[in-house]
Amino acid sequence: MFKAKRRTVAVVAAVAVVLLAGALAVTLTTGSGAQAGVSYLNGNPAQRVYAAGDRPVAPDFTGTSLTGAPIKLASYQGKIVVLNFWGSWCPPCRAEAPTLAVLSEQYAAKGVDFIGDDVADTSASALAFTRSVGISYPSVNDPGYLIVQDFSQVVPVNDTPTTIVIDRTGHIAGMVLGTVSYATMVTLLKDAAVTQ
Repeated sequence: MFKAKRRTVAVVAAVAVVLLAGALAVTLTTGSGAQAGVSYLNGNPAQRVYAAGDRPVAPDFTGTSLTGAPIKLASYQGKIVVLNFWGSWCPPCRAEAPTLAVLSEQYAAKGVDFIGDDVADTSASALAFTRSVGISYPSVNDPGYLIVQDFSQVVPVNDTPTTIVIDRTGHIAGMVLGTVSYATMVTLLKDAAVTQ
């Protein structure tokens, strides 16, 4: 009797694994997201694009920069904004920082502004790191993950690094969960130029 129950449990578990694998394969090959208007770059669910008309509104926030200046997302209305969640203690964040520094310089004249959200860090450590890699754009000091929590209510921000691209109307056009690449960011920035 126990062997029969174990066999039944094993068969049910095997069927569940096959069904989940099939669903994942269909999702990755079609490139569609779980919600309407979401697609994946190159079938990678960590690189999301939100279609114009289906883009979530970016939560507004006000914070203090690492140097003590106020930063308010609403003051960037009319520009494309790249918001990067990072920490100087985070190895993948450190790895992607030079790419973001280069992109911020290249896209400044195209109406694209970059903002960092430095989480669980000290201002001194964060400033030392940004200076060492040539990041000139401001970062909000967010030791308690408050801005992360706001954004996680509308898009899956749950780890560092995460980078969000906000279009000129204040809607989230795309995001990368994990380390960004230059090519991916160029694609997301091009897509963000297509507004609601």
